[in-house]
Amino acid sequence: LAVEMSRPHFGVGSDGLVLILPSDVADCRMRMFNKDGSEGNMCGNAVRCVGKYMYDSGKVSRREMTVETKSGIKTLQLVIDGGVCTHARVDMGEPGFVPAQIPVLADSHRVQITVPDGTTLTFVCVNIGNPHAVTFDLFPEDDWFYRYGPWLEQHPLFPDRINVEFARVNDRGHIDMRVWERGSGETMACGTGATATLAAAASEGLADDCADVHLTGGTLKIEWDRETNHLFMTGPAAIAFTGEWTDRI
Repeated sequence: LAVEMSRPHFGVGSDGLVLILPSDVADCRMRMFNKDGSEGNMCGNAVRCVGKYMYDSGKVSRREMTVETKSGIKTLQLVIDGGVCTHARVDMGEPGFVPAQIPVLADSHRVQITVPDGTTLTFVCVNIGNPHAVTFDLFPEDDWFYRYGPWLEQHPLFPDRINVEFARVNDRGHIDMRVWERGSGETMACGTGATATLAAAASEGLADDCADVHLTGGTLKIEWDRETNHLFMTGPAAIAFTGEWTDRI
């Protein structure tokens, strides 16, 4: 169903399918399927949408709520304007830099990869509920991105495949990023990817612990609270449209 619904022109045209389910430990449970049908552990953009739906539909009435995911329970602080949720601040948890937990088949979370055109890139690998590899060495043009994004996603160093972020630090508080997502390809935004990018940039001394990450689809504010070692993502949530799906399979 995720594959069918995600198809442009013939379906909704999306990065995947998000399901909202009952939970015994949180206000609701989220399952997210990429547009290739694979299941993701966590999606930062999706969890904000879940928060908006739960509040706007009256299923929760508090400005703080919890969502169960495959990467644990996420706490959301909802921003309410005119009786509807417009933004959410999400506790994304702690960054994981241990290679076996990312996972990356290396002794360090910092790896070098030479792509087939001879370009060697350094990646900072981090797990933010799912695995990410962030490079600051290249902000690619479309041809390079589309050719080597899928190659990097399936590189043998990453046994569970990888989300790949190409980042450009404009200054210590502003970072540009484009992402090749595991299971979905190029997307206009990735919440966990933006969070991973800030964690990588701050850990490398390239950015402050709070920065705006600019993506094709908009800007996310990412904060790293060093006292708790938790990362926080703040971004908008809006209804694009509503409709009814008729199963055509």
